[in-house]
Amino acid sequence: MSKLPDFEALAMFAKVAEERSFAAAARTMGVSVATVSRAVTRLEERLGGRLLNRTSRRLALTDYGHMLAERASRIFADAEEAEDLARDAASRPRGLVKLAAPLSFGTRWVAPLLPEFFRRYPEIAVDLHLTDAQTDLIGDGFDAALRIAVLEDSSLVARLIAPVQRFVVASPAYLEKNGRPQHPHDLVAHQCLSYANRSKRDVWRFTHRETGEEVAVAPRGLLRGTSAEALLPTVLEGLAMTELPEFIATQYFPDGRLEPVLTDWRLPEGGLYFVTPTARARPAKVSALADFLIAGLTDARWSAEAVMGWKRPPPSRKQT
Repeated sequence: MSKLPDFEALAMFAKVAEERSFAAAARTMGVSVATVSRAVTRLEERLGGRLLNRTSRRLALTDYGHMLAERASRIFADAEEAEDLARDAASRPRGLVKLAAPLSFGTRWVAPLLPEFFRRYPEIAVDLHLTDAQTDLIGDGFDAALRIAVLEDSSLVARLIAPVQRFVVASPAYLEKNGRPQHPHDLVAHQCLSYANRSKRDVWRFTHRETGEEVAVAPRGLLRGTSAEALLPTVLEGLAMTELPEFIATQYFPDGRLEPVLTDWRLPEGGLYFVTPTARARPAKVSALADFLIAGLTDARWSAEAVMGWKRPPPSRKQT
């Protein structure tokens, strides 16, 4: 015999005891009379005692049945209340959302949006985890994540918010001292800072915007770091160049502290995505946060187009 209580049989017995009728209990629960009868019989066999005396006209609880009916009714009521609470939580935006986001992007663009979100949804709390390492949404128990990447196929559900370009950048001082690279192959003679948290060795993959020529370069430099913040001081001091996502690089373009190089070439364009483990039965709290962040981030105010008025370049043409 299973150690797990037969909750279905207990619920059906509780309803029969309340209605004093198999037929009435079946109608209330939306099942057949035979289903209710089998459940009560199964419960009696499991417990080893008769719960009901049945005649063609009457149904009455035995003393043993009276003893169990009150407890069974309480279990049934508790289960209904639990379902009501869960249903309310699923349809009403309330509770805790565990959200992951890239460190720099989360600090600069997500965190400033949250005060307005909390004003609109005072019953939602957010655990905001900022890291440039890719989080395991399911394994680490996250409700959602903002990801900036060239997103690979996966079982996760991802909604594109905005495209994100990447730039190789250097300070004017560095370029004056070391020269401006004209071809990706020239980078082997330069100090190129890279990221240490990528799953594979960091490789910069360029495609020429006109010819479609493809070149892969493994950057080598004085420093590798897990975030752009770790690389920026060395780059701004004119000691190296690096590759930065659009939402960081464009902060330094207007005042000329950094300049894009190799502008005839493009790196793989990624995107900003709102990612969840599944779209099925998404809780209202997650949907509320998703809709809010998507609305607040779709305009991509960090983009080169928005900051500098640069027209987003078209995809490169492949050689034939």
